[in-house]
Amino acid sequence: MALLTRPQRPNSRFSSSSTFLPHCNIQSLRFLPHRSLLRPNKNNCYKWKHSMFISTKPLLKNGTLTLNGHEAITGVPDNVFLTPLTDSSAFLGATSSQSSSRHVFKLGVIQDVRLLSLFRFKVWWMIPRVGNSGSDIPIETQMLLLEARKGPDLDKPNDPPSYMVFLPLLDGEFRGSLQGNSSNELELCLESGDPAVVTSEAIRAVFVNYGKHPFDLMKESMKILEEQTGTFSVRETKQMPGILDVFGWCTWDAFYHEVNPQGIKDGLRSLSEGGTPAKFLIIDDGWQDTTNEFQKEGEPFIDGSQFGGRLVSVEENNKFRRTSKESQDDAPNDLKHFVADIKRNFGLKYVYVWHALLGYWGGLVPNARDTKKYNPKLTYPQQSPGNLANMRDLAMDCMEKYGVGAIDPDRISQFYDDLHSYLVSQDVDGVKVDVQNILETIATDLGGRVSLTRHFQEALEKSIASNFQENSIICCMGLSTDSIYQSHAWSDFVNLNNCSCRKLYATDDSGLENGLLNSKRSAITRASDDYYPQNPATQTLHIAAVAFNSIYLGEVVVPDWDMFYSLHDAAEFHAIARAVGGCPVYVSDKPGHHDHKILKRLVLPDGSVLRAKYPGRPSRDCLFTDPVMDGKSLLKIWNLNKCTGVIGVFNCQGKGSWPCLDNTNQNHSSNGAEVSGQVSPADVEYFEEVSGKLWTGDCAIYSFNKGSVSRIPKGEQFGVGLKTLECDVFTVSPIKAYYQKIEFAPIGLMNMYNGGGAIESVQQSGDSTGYKRRILIKGRGAGSFGGYSSVKPKGCSINGKEEEEVKYREEDKLVTVTIDVSDNSGWDVDIWY
Repeated sequence: MALLTRPQRPNSRFSSSSTFLPHCNIQSLRFLPHRSLLRPNKNNCYKWKHSMFISTKPLLKNGTLTLNGHEAITGVPDNVFLTPLTDSSAFLGATSSQSSSRHVFKLGVIQDVRLLSLFRFKVWWMIPRVGNSGSDIPIETQMLLLEARKGPDLDKPNDPPSYMVFLPLLDGEFRGSLQGNSSNELELCLESGDPAVVTSEAIRAVFVNYGKHPFDLMKESMKILEEQTGTFSVRETKQMPGILDVFGWCTWDAFYHEVNPQGIKDGLRSLSEGGTPAKFLIIDDGWQDTTNEFQKEGEPFIDGSQFGGRLVSVEENNKFRRTSKESQDDAPNDLKHFVADIKRNFGLKYVYVWHALLGYWGGLVPNARDTKKYNPKLTYPQQSPGNLANMRDLAMDCMEKYGVGAIDPDRISQFYDDLHSYLVSQDVDGVKVDVQNILETIATDLGGRVSLTRHFQEALEKSIASNFQENSIICCMGLSTDSIYQSHAWSDFVNLNNCSCRKLYATDDSGLENGLLNSKRSAITRASDDYYPQNPATQTLHIAAVAFNSIYLGEVVVPDWDMFYSLHDAAEFHAIARAVGGCPVYVSDKPGHHDHKILKRLVLPDGSVLRAKYPGRPSRDCLFTDPVMDGKSLLKIWNLNKCTGVIGVFNCQGKGSWPCLDNTNQNHSSNGAEVSGQVSPADVEYFEEVSGKLWTGDCAIYSFNKGSVSRIPKGEQFGVGLKTLECDVFTVSPIKAYYQKIEFAPIGLMNMYNGGGAIESVQQSGDSTGYKRRILIKGRGAGSFGGYSSVKPKGCSINGKEEEEVKYREEDKLVTVTIDVSDNSGWDVDIWY
């Protein structure tokens, strides 16, 4: 297997076997950060220990780091330095007297402050942890959010809180993560994953930023990092795959490895016959041509042995291909015929298939006829100390035991192109790529985890762009900053001694940019551990984990909330989370096992969904609370549509406990106990996007559970009480003044969880006198349309046809009409007064 080499300079702070860069002028560099980034060693004239900027800017002085004048860290050691970047942001770095492939730098003390950590509790996955001191920050933290302390000279008593974020980065060939210790010190762990790749310092290993709005702070921070690195893109710039706007079905929890063509047809048929047709399908694990030496046919199943399976070829297995050796009457001719059949008969728009980053869990079979050209080598993964300090994972443990047939990095582009071009020839539309974090465990002698991940991800994304349409990839088991950032650090392509640099790679003929210019294209990433239908203790954790992880991930990708069962004790809990999550909506029901009542609240008759505008995230007052274990907090998830806001409220207490806690002190309520909380229209961020000039300042709040409307000023609250695993969803619609006397707010389709998502526009249509005072609402979908109206309407028409019955409920000012459309051409509701 070929060795991946890194660019290196003379007297580099890195040391390993590689080649030198030719020199070029510094001015040709694509992104030129602050000059302080040219701080290579103690002799450099740009080095400083303490910033000389004014106090409102990031400042490290007398062992205290302050952001905008607010104290962030105290007791900062002398080997830690600050590199200012903008008025509110900076990089933190540190030096050591020795070179090593792994460092743990102390950064200073954090205490008596509310904080939120997002950390990898398994090698693949993240969860949140809240606390108030450095000792509460777990190992493998990838995002740290602090509520800034109020300063007597900076803040007024009634001022809203402000926030600080710490983001550990990829610094050269090293990945950073944060952790706390028992002395409440924040620590930076910096590691390459390859003993041959060493350093004695971190130049810009942690990004820090300050802001008064937590979601603006995250957005701004990721945009700054996008500009500084040039190697990943924020979500809003990416092409969105078509599967996001239609309902889907995944085969995994329906069949597991026993997926088969007839079962897929049965599932698609039962969904369609129930009035909720799937428009995209994921054929999960079980379709590929694999072998497993650790699980012999006819022998008792060995738990975990499935992770020792290896790929034999890029083609489908015999379940999906009729062979000449036996008559398989129930098998299709091949995958192409099967895909064409189900698209034709069930109206599918997209068919995706699953594969692992290395082909299969155990990689490729070495020396097999169809795999030897990729030069796979049996490799035994090794996890980092950080991963080993948290929760073990069965899949990872088994891959360490059985080994993986790792593809030669020099052949990985060929492998992906062969696999994906074959799938395209079979009319497959996209892929779900799993097991992505495996690379960090096999990076020894390959240039380290950052270089190896970058190389594989670039090859993968280039193949996706070359072979598929619509950016058709779902990433999975890849919640590590190695994959999220994909970043070359400044020092990777600048000679710090003579200020020369060059572009590492050129732009190819197809316009796809590689290396430095490659912006990560993948737009959908799984944001949580798996959905486990058989484990009642994980249902609430799943919802809370995705919501909190989306604070960070949602700036880079559309977080995928995973599949769920529609016929399950927690089905509505999951369904409402998907309705407010702004995410793909898909189930994994067994054929014939569906709750179509729940599905019809998510899925329109044509198979489309009412997807909200942004990734669903916790409301501000939930950011530093534990909705799973504190026994008193509800989880509120907010989002926006084109014309309305939406808030999902969940009681996640009393069912499960977060992993990786030494003391699971049972403050959380007993199973089924009611928890009460306050909800406000102000919980919906960026409400100005839908409020407009005619807004009265009040909102119409529609409770899905109660079916009633309340009028509430934006800043006021109302109470909600829910038992464990109960939830409600509230449409929040701005009440606007039309024709001076009529106050109206659309609710949308009241039969849908996110009914406000059905509305495309609302406008006046007529003059201010007499019979022509009209309000025109455009939308889509069928069901009961509702709106708040301060005045009883005189009449209504739908698509130009006058309705005989317009209901008006005086007690809550709710006007309703029934919309019956058979297609997705949309509708116009014209209400006149």
